[in-house]
Amino acid sequence: MKVSCAIAITMAALFAGTDLSAEESDYGKDRSSGYLTGSFETSTSLYNEDDKTSAVVPDGHFGSNNYLKLDYYKGSFSAGVQMEAYSPVLVGYPSDLKGAALTNYFARWNDDRFSITAGTFYDQFGSGLLFRSWEDRALGLNNALLGARLTYSFNDIVSVKAIWGMPRFGMKFSETQVKGADVSFALSNLAGWQNIYWALEASVMDRYEALDDQRRLDGCSPNTTGWSARTNFEHKGFFLKAEYVDAGQKYYYNTSYSGEGQMYHRKRGNAQLIETGYNGNGLGVNVALRRLEWMDSKVVTGSNSTVNMLNYVPAMCTQYTYMLTTLHPYGARTGEISSRFTNSGEIGGQIDVFYNFRRGTKIGGKRGMKVHANFSTYHTIAQEGTFKAGNMLFRDLSVDVERQWSRKFKSTVLWSMQEYSPKYGANKTTWLSNIFVADLLYKFNSSFSTRLELQYLTTQEDNKDWMAALVEVSFAPNWSIYASDMYNHGMTKVHYYNGGVSYTKSRTRVALSYGRFREGLLCSGGVCRQIPAYTGANLSVTMSF
Repeated sequence: MKVSCAIAITMAALFAGTDLSAEESDYGKDRSSGYLTGSFETSTSLYNEDDKTSAVVPDGHFGSNNYLKLDYYKGSFSAGVQMEAYSPVLVGYPSDLKGAALTNYFARWNDDRFSITAGTFYDQFGSGLLFRSWEDRALGLNNALLGARLTYSFNDIVSVKAIWGMPRFGMKFSETQVKGADVSFALSNLAGWQNIYWALEASVMDRYEALDDQRRLDGCSPNTTGWSARTNFEHKGFFLKAEYVDAGQKYYYNTSYSGEGQMYHRKRGNAQLIETGYNGNGLGVNVALRRLEWMDSKVVTGSNSTVNMLNYVPAMCTQYTYMLTTLHPYGARTGEISSRFTNSGEIGGQIDVFYNFRRGTKIGGKRGMKVHANFSTYHTIAQEGTFKAGNMLFRDLSVDVERQWSRKFKSTVLWSMQEYSPKYGANKTTWLSNIFVADLLYKFNSSFSTRLELQYLTTQEDNKDWMAALVEVSFAPNWSIYASDMYNHGMTKVHYYNGGVSYTKSRTRVALSYGRFREGLLCSGGVCRQIPAYTGANLSVTMSF
């Protein structure tokens, strides 16, 4: 019954999308009368038992995530709604997502200088270390605020915004309250400097959550007030960004609590971030240094849900997409107290170097060549409150080269040496792997192309060596077919196969796939969630109108 309902809903949305596309075209002729935009997305899976991986199989062997978003615009006014349905939620997504509801709704008025929003909204202060609300469907994350936001800007010199709201948690809005303000002052625009941009920025945010009896007895405060100060400088390809964050007083459960003394530890969150580099003449050099200490920020206290976050702390290292390079992705450490050990955060950084060898040069050849190298390393903080590095958490050195050999053939080759701590820095033990990738694309003509990925991972630890391959055939602009396999021939002898087909027409894409997926981390934008092993078929539909 659930499968039939999901198919019916999908087909109805497809037909609705066709009609609404026509309506949008009519609105496009005279937007003064207002116009409607929207999107629909569904991902529905049927799960199978799998003795090879002990795959997770939910009741009914079924899962479905569905999103419908509608936005209306007329002059300076806009309004929108988002509806979501999980029947039930797909395997690996937060269990807080269940049932169906109208989850987001807003009305907004704005002109060149001023805007006011009532209802749900997304925003962030600075880089997001102090505060960020956003949606990422790959993670099952949506921590939109339900409340109000005001913004004002004057001649690209001063920008101010103020927010108040209750963050979303799962399908409902929490009782936690967030209020804050952010200001940006562009000194260079005020002074009329040419070819120079220099701005000073600052934010303040207060989080309020009612205390339970134990935290009240421990003398905890219901308010956590933090602030950040930032500077942003750019001149002829050179840039420098710096940010200091005081995230306020945090409370962490004392895992050794025995009924006496304090149940909660008091810790003060803080972070320092410096980004600098140069981009120009085919060269790009970007350096980022960051230190985090007690920088997790929760919507509600006591929940370990992966969507329980109020700030954005991504892993600052290469975000890979190839199968074997993502076996052990890094997730930023924001501070933890457990029965195993206490780690107040992380310290480290990365350097990215890009160079584009131009066409006609000796190395660039007839069509040019792009080279990219990255080195990133992160450690625990050896002593709380200091900049002293402790045990290694993660290290990666990678080089990739992209070359267009002819109009039809392009290749990308990559080498990555990754080293990480399987105990998250609790001791000095690390595991090292070398990963090699060849990505080969051949275009037979403007509508027919094939892509081949060949990958190999070699290591002496964990499950030893892996190999992987992917073949993709595209018939532009509509059809694409792929098949892949990731095989652990070092220890488990298990194949993680996947295959599928997709069809794209205008702004609608329908994809059908079947595969076996290993347990591990799934990351999006440097933020990760844990997923269990599962095997099954998936139907996904995305469309906009």
